[in-house]
This record gives sequence, structure tokens and C-alpha cells, in this order.
Amino acid sequence: MSIASTPHILVIDDDPDIRELVSEYLGSNDMRVSTGSSGRELAQLLEREAIDLVLLDLKLPGEDGMQLARSLRERATVPIVLLTGRNEEADRVMGLELGADDYVTKPFSPRELLARVRAVLRRYHVQATLPERDHSRRAFRFAGWELNLRTRRLLAPDGRPVALSNGEFSLLSALCRAPQRVLTREQLLSMSRLHEAEVYDRTIDVQVRRLRLKIEADSARPTLLITERGAGYRLACEVESLY
Repeated sequence: MSIASTPHILVIDDDPDIRELVSEYLGSNDMRVSTGSSGRELAQLLEREAIDLVLLDLKLPGEDGMQLARSLRERATVPIVLLTGRNEEADRVMGLELGADDYVTKPFSPRELLARVRAVLRRYHVQATLPERDHSRRAFRFAGWELNLRTRRLLAPDGRPVALSNGEFSLLSALCRAPQRVLTREQLLSMSRLHEAEVYDRTIDVQVRRLRLKIEADSARPTLLITERGAGYRLACEVESLY
């Protein structure tokens, strides 16, 4: 399984043993894991990475875990699973009221944690098939690739960053918003806003050629970015949206 297509879990906990345990167990079950120990690292990683789910310890030293959960929910729709102490029922209830999706009590079974994480991810995947709020979308994933809309970064299936020009990023974003659909050059000019820089439809052809050099195994025989003769172009794969 490619790096960019696996669920990316962010673990925020001040206990290095818990971070290591969770990283190893989730990592051995086809998940990608990043870790941090503070609210500052939480904010930095969310800004830099396309995260599918946050595991958040409510008892970080010197920090208000509830405020972190509240702030996270206000600025993102990323799923949140709380890590709490066994006797902290009031915290669990308040966390759920603030918008957390589930909780796991310490000490926890790694198998139970995995099951709860998978259940929350499934629920969010179903919700993603409902009418989408484009402004809140954080990233696209397609054919193992990941396009982060916040950092404007493209990750290859092996996790390697691939540099994109502004035009290439705009065009790829537009194609990802309408997967499997044939889009005319005029539609792509409008959707990607390339017309603001150069107003002629052959701009699209140039950007398509450049994109193929970066995302196709063989740019002369493309399998992702397909030309529909006399019509336009089509991104010929399924696209997953992250919110």
C-alpha cells in the first residue's frame, strides 16, 4: 500500500511510551502515524500535513486539553478521538459535547484503539460521499498521490514530495474536484483560474504536458490524465477528499 493512500493518524500525548506503542501498532495495521507532545506541535502538524484523524490526550502538562479539543473542532472537521483516564467521566462527556467523535480510556488495549479509530474513519468516509463543502476541503488523494490544498504540496505514492508550479497546482486541483468527468479547456481555464494569468485555451495543454511528466509513469502513454479527443481532459481515477 502506498504511503500517500494510507490513513494518516496524528497522536498527541506527552508520554513517549504511549506514542511509541500507538505508532508501532497502528503502523503495523496499514496506517501512517505522526506524533507530538503539545498543542504547539498539534497546530504545526495540522498545518503541514493532511491528517485523517487526531488522537488527543486531554491531560497534557501545562495545557488545557478541553481548550485544545474545542479549538481543533472550531477550525477543522478532522475526526478527534480522545485519550482519557479511566476515572475522568466528566472530561469524556465534555469532550464529546465539544465535538470529539469517540474516546479511549487509559490503560487501553491497542486492538480496541485500532477498532475505534477504524470505526470513526468509516463514519467520516460515508459522510464524505454527501454533498461536499468545497471551502473546507483540506486535501485530495488519488491513485496513491496526495495533494495538500493548504501547503500546496504534492506527495508521490512513495511519500516523495513533488514540486508543482502555481499553474500545475491549480490545474490538478480543478481535475481532482471533478474526477472521471471530461472537462473542456474552457471549463478548466475557469475552474483553475489560469485565465487570470494567460487568456488562451492552449495554456491548459502546456500545463497538462507538464503535469504528466510528474504524475504519470510514462507521460507518452498516460493512464491518469487522459485526453478526450475533441472534448478536453479527464482525471481517470477515483479521488478521495479530506475535510
